[in-house]
Amino acid sequence: MSATAASLVSYGNVEKVDLADPDAMAHLKPLKSIPTMSVAVLNSAPEVAVKEAVETGTHLDPSLKEVTYNPTFETMFAPEFGPINPFKSQQMAAPRNMLSGYAEPAHLNDFMFEQQRRTFSTYGYALDPSVDTHQVSCSSYIGAVDEAEKNKGLTVFESGQKKSEKRKKIKGGEAGEIDNFLGPWAKYIDEKDGAKPSEEEQKELDEIIAKRQKKGKNEEDAPAEEKTILHVKDMYDYQGRSYLHVPQDVGINLRSADAPDKCYLPKKQIHVWSGHTKGVSAIRLFPSSGHLLLSSSMDCKIKVNNHNMVPLKKHHRSHSKAVRDICFNNTGTQFLSAAYDRYLKLWDTETGQCISRFTNRKVPYCVKFNPDEDKQSLFVAGMSDKKIVQWDIRTGEVVQEYDRHLGAVNTITFVDENRRFVSTSDDKSLRVWEWDIPVDFKYIAEPSMHSMPAVTLSPNGKWLACQSMDNQILIFGAQNRFRLNKKKVFKGHMVAGYACQVDFSPDMSYVVSGDADGKLNIWDWKTTKLYHRIKAHDKVCISALWHPHETSKVITCGWDGQIKLWD
Repeated sequence: MSATAASLVSYGNVEKVDLADPDAMAHLKPLKSIPTMSVAVLNSAPEVAVKEAVETGTHLDPSLKEVTYNPTFETMFAPEFGPINPFKSQQMAAPRNMLSGYAEPAHLNDFMFEQQRRTFSTYGYALDPSVDTHQVSCSSYIGAVDEAEKNKGLTVFESGQKKSEKRKKIKGGEAGEIDNFLGPWAKYIDEKDGAKPSEEEQKELDEIIAKRQKKGKNEEDAPAEEKTILHVKDMYDYQGRSYLHVPQDVGINLRSADAPDKCYLPKKQIHVWSGHTKGVSAIRLFPSSGHLLLSSSMDCKIKVNNHNMVPLKKHHRSHSKAVRDICFNNTGTQFLSAAYDRYLKLWDTETGQCISRFTNRKVPYCVKFNPDEDKQSLFVAGMSDKKIVQWDIRTGEVVQEYDRHLGAVNTITFVDENRRFVSTSDDKSLRVWEWDIPVDFKYIAEPSMHSMPAVTLSPNGKWLACQSMDNQILIFGAQNRFRLNKKKVFKGHMVAGYACQVDFSPDMSYVVSGDADGKLNIWDWKTTKLYHRIKAHDKVCISALWHPHETSKVITCGWDGQIKLWD
């Protein structure tokens, strides 16, 4: 011990220690053993005086599946305590055990549940499921409580109003008495026989009748005032010939009945007629010679153009609404126009005068003269009311109606030396008619067929090219059988929804058609191969015509209002 004390002193930190002092070395001596030690009791949760009122209600664990007592509605649906996720929406934060919400298992009669559900959906209130149904009061309902008080808590299965008694009829005697027996035709006891309505009833009736007449009344549009403008200086040349005279100085014989020996593909655009302000709906070439071009448009005008790029000859302000179709007679001296103003008009090609007007208060979709020389005074028109109507120009009256189609009639094409004509319709069928016989003798309709709103007869009269709405051109035989030629199907263009007119080259080498993209498509007739495609118009190319005397001249028109010549 003395050695330890000496070492501490030698270290220099401790003063010299007196070894005789008992307290100086007390910390180095071992403790004395104590026989007993007392343990103090510690209160870890002393009572604390609280100033604020503390909520003493029973709280339920949200994760509990079962409760041993019957908690109140407020306790069951009290908000949760503790930190919450601030990013949860109200719907996400709500307790739920299925995707659409929280469904708890409960024993409930099916009828009662359906009764309360229907009552809630009809009246807007239902019984509170947490309240004992034996003690029903105003507070027992949830939803529209005011409505529940008003209806006295009636459900949909409990009718509040008593059924009124049935009106009694006058007894009509025995069935054996023929004269006195009234049976079910007997009048009611309180029925009045007054046939004449009172003044108030008469006023109401007059108002109803006036409304019906106004609603059901067709637009009684007066035919538009016709106007013709000549765009050339003189109507006649130095020999007194009008522009209907077939020119002989254009390099080809326009009076020839023979088609060119060989036709070629058109390569480029050589002329544009841009006289129309809206989309062009149809173009027709002058019969046999093709030296004049007739065009109709949605701007209500019809124009007569010279196909040899001479400026516009004439234009007619013809109808009050868009013109749908046009057709020359055999000589070209007259033409017909059909428009959405429900009028068909006959025009003089040379003077531009409107000769006569025809209407049956329906929209004409197509119009055709009978091509027979002895029937040039008759024409047929396909109407929006599913009928084909035949008019006589001389009398202005309807002489025949062909009423067999189930949809609006789109095309009429004469075949078999003009003894018959073929019509197509929105009912997706093709019908063949004998002239002047209002019953179709041939009806072609297959489940796979689509509507065919454009039909063209081939130059040799043997084939009908039909533009089908499933983006292909179908070929039907035009003699006797009218069979579909399954080997000749022309595809590769998009026309669904548009009546793009088809045409043949004069030598039957090519088939041409416009499409919805404004392209001119040219197929080879023999192989049905798509040879050539030209971007012709900015909008739909609605019609394409191959000139009957030219080897490679094709005229197209589109909804961009332009007519173009290609060579």
